[in-house]
Amino acid sequence: MKQIYSDIIQFRGSHYDFGFRQGQMLEGSLTIKNREKQWKVRKPRFSVDEEEARQAITKFAPGVWQELLGLRDALEWPMERVLMEFGGYRVEYEKSGCSIVTGDNYFVRNYDYHPKTYEGRYVFFQPTDGGYAIIGPSQRITGRPDGINEKGLVLGYNFMHRKKPGDGFICAMIGRLVLESCGDVSEAVAMLKEIPHRHSFSYIVYDASAETYIVEASPRGTEVRQSNVCTNHFEVMKRENRNYLVDSQRRHEVIEGRRHTFSDGYDAFRLMNDSDKGVFSDQYRNWAGTIHTSAYFPKAMKAWFALGGNQEPTKVDVAEWLAGTDYQEERIFGEVNTDIPFVHMEEGASWMNKKQ
Repeated sequence: MKQIYSDIIQFRGSHYDFGFRQGQMLEGSLTIKNREKQWKVRKPRFSVDEEEARQAITKFAPGVWQELLGLRDALEWPMERVLMEFGGYRVEYEKSGCSIVTGDNYFVRNYDYHPKTYEGRYVFFQPTDGGYAIIGPSQRITGRPDGINEKGLVLGYNFMHRKKPGDGFICAMIGRLVLESCGDVSEAVAMLKEIPHRHSFSYIVYDASAETYIVEASPRGTEVRQSNVCTNHFEVMKRENRNYLVDSQRRHEVIEGRRHTFSDGYDAFRLMNDSDKGVFSDQYRNWAGTIHTSAYFPKAMKAWFALGGNQEPTKVDVAEWLAGTDYQEERIFGEVNTDIPFVHMEEGASWMNKKQ
């Protein structure tokens, strides 16, 4: 077992200043050094046009573009590099897993991915220049794999496939744009239907109304359905599914079979986070190991977070933080059963070692 951590990052201010501060924190970091090595092995087969990216991002969340400018200025990078690393538009995304269950005032998700992609940041950001405050982990610095905003809107996504990509945003940036700009599930569904998608994912949105919507999205279209369980296959756009769905369907059946026994969100959390319940995964080498479990409670405005399995959740009072009280801890710790290096913690988190 390996101890891992996520840094707590808290910021209240403008998007540009937040981007600049993040750039200062990233300069010379293991995350940047490892990412540079990763790019040497996996050279991009695409380019990102600055003006095209600016127009695409500012259409949905203009503050995010200011954050990217702040990152550029702090790191003293050309904008093309900033967009390749943090822009989330027309870039690539590797395969992953993930499972989500919702119920009476809870949304619980397992984030299943590869350690060499995990940057270990849990972010509190309250902008002063427009856009909603968001609390949750980050992905690609500016993106959000899951989170809750100040209106109580919760979002998470599950991977479907990468075949036949389109011109659009990757999942983490889509998560950020929706949480930044939408106040409830109806607004979120509308944006998810409008926004251009680079790859195929399901986006699950939930709010204090206790309504759950799943937007099945691909570069070729979207479909909307309601359900309390989502894993890694489409139920409506079945033509978009991968050929191998056995594990996704198995996890879906486990969750569906157990969710009716839950008395509260803690029971849901235990099903997802306990390593012996059939949902938690240790398939880290296959890009599908559970790195974190998040839980959100929009009526109570609370958030839980755990790294690795068999953990008690770290609990965050979202309402208290929004009112101005900073979170007191600097890191969240956990354990995972893998020897693969994490990009923010260890040297060697590149793709040069084929065994990892």
